Amino acid sequence: MSGRVAVNSGKEGSTGRFSWRHDTISDELLITSPLGQGVARITRRDNHVRLVTADSREYVAPDAESLTEQVLGWRLPLAGLPDWIRGRATPGRQADARRNGEGRVVELIQDDWRVEYQDFEGELPSRMRLARGDLEIRLVIERWAHTGHP
Repeated sequence: MSGRVAVNSGKEGSTGRFSWRHDTISDELLITSPLGQGVARITRRDNHVRLVTADSREYVAPDAESLTEQVLGWRLPLAGLPDWIRGRATPGRQADARRNGEGRVVELIQDDWRVEYQDFEGELPSRMRLARGDLEIRLVIERWAHTGHP
């Protein structure tokens, strides 16, 4: 998938674009500035997460949340995102969901994150807001692509 991202953390804020490829064993997420310059490339394979910055500095950690907080100054909930972007809770973990009159999830609370679904394109979310403490991440999903991988 690809789209736009806006991050507000306390008094700091930034906007950009993202491109994300996900399957069950790996993730590759590229975050760029609004002008298309690379800001960070995050890759996950099993329990190994690597972040490479625009100046080619490389950082490694067992999870994306602590790694992105250390390097970018804000937490990216990569563990929950594969399910949340599909409008559902991650199975096997406590979650509270609020649904609209049609039964569609409009708000999800899981792992101390509040996920608000603001718009949908068919069955899939196209605009969402993730919040935790003073951190807010807004995603606008412009393109979905299904590759046939599990």
